[in-house]
Amino acid sequence: MSNVKVGVLYSRVRVEEKLLFEAFERRGIALDLIDDQKLIFDITDVTNHPFKDYDVIVERCINHSRALYSLKILNDQGVKTVNTAMCADICGNKLMTTSALAAAGVAQPKALVAYTAESAIEAIERLGYPVVLKPTVGSWGRLLSKVNDRDAAETILEHKETLGSYHHSIFYIQEYVKKPGRDIRAFQVGPETICAIYRTSPNWITNTARGGSSSNCPITPELADICTRAARACGGGMVALDLFEDPDRGLLVNEVNYTMEFRNSIAPTNVNIPERMVDFCLQVAKDGWNAANGWKNGGPQLASISLADGASA
Repeated sequence: MSNVKVGVLYSRVRVEEKLLFEAFERRGIALDLIDDQKLIFDITDVTNHPFKDYDVIVERCINHSRALYSLKILNDQGVKTVNTAMCADICGNKLMTTSALAAAGVAQPKALVAYTAESAIEAIERLGYPVVLKPTVGSWGRLLSKVNDRDAAETILEHKETLGSYHHSIFYIQEYVKKPGRDIRAFQVGPETICAIYRTSPNWITNTARGGSSSNCPITPELADICTRAARACGGGMVALDLFEDPDRGLLVNEVNYTMEFRNSIAPTNVNIPERMVDFCLQVAKDGWNAANGWKNGGPQLASISLADGASA
């Protein structure tokens, strides 16, 4: 399939992008690199636009809004992408991810949403201290707050209302799940959970981007089942799922990430993640999104509205 036309939409060439480029190169596929900082879309042209000849475009933007809007435009112009705008819309917003997982019956931590500081305090105390306050859009564990008491809650909520954007006044409040010093990051590519790592840290935030260490996590039937169901609920594709191990409830899906980072997971799992990603992208190019995800009868029926940056009253 060396004659396939593949584009990569990117912001900056990081380790992950270099590994993907090399994996495509080993298949004899020349990539077109599309820099989102130089990109101009004619969103009124759906027939003669410059992307119409691509078999697939792989999204690797750092900025969520650029990724989401680009994928939306490309999908509306009939261009196959990995991942889709639907997947980015759901996974890029924690509120929408939680809602989609709940609708699909996927186990996850309890979460409440409130729109004022007063109702947020009531929601926090309904869950009971400690809780975790999260921005609905964000990554790498940034701006997460573990709230241990009412004094801290009132201070953080006031700061969010005063200093934050409108988006920070959508209060997403999640129960604090006491972890065994680790959580799980699992990688789902289409219908298969290909590998997973434990992320271990003495800090309550275990992201490897924040200093957590990684080690191999075996793929059990329970882990594969919940990851596959969660990915399907969020639109499928190539996603990285963060899970907690709760002693009473079992595995809980915490977050689903649609532009997955994998540099620290190849060595401990001994799985060539970029090669598996290339396999999926080429199958999307050849057979389409539903077939690549192993979906029959059209796949899941998902409804989405964009709640990304810029939403206003």
